[in-house]
Amino acid sequence: MNRSQPKRSKILRMALSDSTRSGKDESFILRATKIAVVVALYWFISISMVFLNNFLLDSKELDAPVFITFFQCVVSVILCWILHFLSKLCPGFVDFPSLKFNLRVSREIMPLTVVFICMITFNNLCLKYVGVAFYTVGRSLTTVFNVVLSYAVLKQTTSFYAVLSCGVILGGFWLGVDQESIAGSLSWTGVFFGVIASLCVSLNAIYTKKVMPVVDGNIWKLSYYNNLNASVLFIPLIVILGELKSVLEFNRLTHLHFWGMMIVGGVFGFAIGYVTGLQIKCTSPLTHNVSGTAKSCAQTVLAVIYSASSKSKLWWTSNMMVLVGSFAYTWVRGVEMKKVQVPPETQATNTLKTKEGLAV
Repeated sequence: MNRSQPKRSKILRMALSDSTRSGKDESFILRATKIAVVVALYWFISISMVFLNNFLLDSKELDAPVFITFFQCVVSVILCWILHFLSKLCPGFVDFPSLKFNLRVSREIMPLTVVFICMITFNNLCLKYVGVAFYTVGRSLTTVFNVVLSYAVLKQTTSFYAVLSCGVILGGFWLGVDQESIAGSLSWTGVFFGVIASLCVSLNAIYTKKVMPVVDGNIWKLSYYNNLNASVLFIPLIVILGELKSVLEFNRLTHLHFWGMMIVGGVFGFAIGYVTGLQIKCTSPLTHNVSGTAKSCAQTVLAVIYSASSKSKLWWTSNMMVLVGSFAYTWVRGVEMKKVQVPPETQATNTLKTKEGLAV
């Protein structure tokens, strides 16, 4: 590579450090442009999905959050089959694993599916009650639960600096709850759902690691079985919770605009898994987490601007504490992984698993 090229920034150098060998032959400008496009795509899909889900869940005419989540799972299953057939028709253009339903595999993945259902349902319920602006803080305890469950279940200890970062996140969470309460916009129901969702995201990572060998380590097969199982299990929940009646009485049930928004929400929910993996592949697991933290910050700012609301300095401080604590934890864990020489592909897989629920 030409030594006369301009000096790279630390962040960009970090992003380029884990690129594949074939990428080293590319020009610096081309690689930087590719990274910028992938990061922008991740931000666009992730932020759009959150706002779109908030729009669907915030409808006063249709109070059926479980049905909306169920429909998104169905869309994911259909997209898996579409990509499966395209991979058969255009093997050189579309790369997707072969799908053949196996009852044994479906049964072994069922415990993960139960956690997965809780994760996406409570994520959406949290978003429904707290809105996009407070969503980052309301769902901020995932990292804290990761540390707690790693010790309780896996007997893995955490370094002092990682625990300190969790303390900053916890402080930001409580300050955010306090400021929402002072402003009169606090929903304890939403906070409760956010805490449970954070716990489920952590459990989802543990169970994902446990069942990955069942699907030969293929994340797309896991997504297919997970969403298929969830689609079946959601049906009795919709009936039991009385949402079927709400759906049938919905006055825009036959409107194409409503179903169009529902389908787009499902497509974005499926696409976030792809762009997350793509961002990790083009940059690194550490850079992906940094990008996710920055995206959350931008998402919060956009939500406040869109709602034309005014927030106190302490409210913004709570958000910054959560984001800085998350960034610090990511950085500390990244340094620790390098010290123990964790294989890049293992690190990338673990990052993809733990980030799965953050964009929901």
